[in-house]
Amino acid sequence: MESLASNNNTFVHSGTVSRISGNSVFVSLDPNIHCDSCRAKSACGISDSKSKEIEITDPSASFTINEHVEVVINRALGLKAVFWAYLFPFILLTCVLVIASSFLPEWQAGLLALGILVPYYALLHYTKSFFKRKFKISVLKLV
Repeated sequence: MESLASNNNTFVHSGTVSRISGNSVFVSLDPNIHCDSCRAKSACGISDSKSKEIEITDPSASFTINEHVEVVINRALGLKAVFWAYLFPFILLTCVLVIASSFLPEWQAGLLALGILVPYYALLHYTKSFFKRKFKISVLKLV
């Protein structure tokens, strides 16, 4: 498991186990001191000042509350998350707008294009368990 932390295809972030519920471990991510100099900090959710909490289901080891750990995330998962959260909805919105504008007045096509995002994000919400299985996050104990 230590090879995950040293791999260039992963992001590693330190944190503290905040709570344990069933087969899930909740890790509060520590503020990152490198975020201030990062060029992508405006797009990154981890660089915000408030504490972030990540749920890891079925961890490979047992943990205790307030234990310091490292969260390991594969880089490819980040690209998939950006696709499903931002890129695909943009493509969907644009396609609906172009198609609807040929049949409806401009204002109705715009409302329909924006309205199509409501069922899309509702579908994402209801398929949350599917995405939890696809987006595996590992947690490592610090020695």
